[in-house]
Amino acid sequence: MHEQVAAQILPRLAAAYAEKGVELRGDEKTRELISANVATEEDWATEYLAPILSIKIVSGLDEAIAHINQYSSQHTDAIVSEDYTRARRFITEVDSASVMVNASTRFADGFEYGLGAEIGISTDKIHARGPVGLEGLTSQKWVVFGDGHIRA
Repeated sequence: MHEQVAAQILPRLAAAYAEKGVELRGDEKTRELISANVATEEDWATEYLAPILSIKIVSGLDEAIAHINQYSSQHTDAIVSEDYTRARRFITEVDSASVMVNASTRFADGFEYGLGAEIGISTDKIHARGPVGLEGLTSQKWVVFGDGHIRA
């Protein structure tokens, strides 16, 4: 979360998460603004199979992109922004299979992308084995633009 909006937005989000039973973990700056457990180095790279959210307050887009590219699974990442230039930079520089702008990461789904029933996921860039043509050397990056869209 950007430090310029954290003090305004984080307490409201924390209250909503508390109502839903979400455990919050945060860096030092986050814990100065809301009640949260300490986020460890391991937390940044963990994909929880539980209602747990780790929050880091960043000084700007450079720090956010660096953090995401270091710790992300490279499956799906999102930005909420009204600045189209920053959003396009996020799309270009975040190395993930799906990148969302102002839309829920829950849209990252084979069926939602028109591929039919999802039978698996991969963050690999090349899936080739045996003789390989041009199509086998091509990877895809899905980009989703929204205006606050969510998937229930």
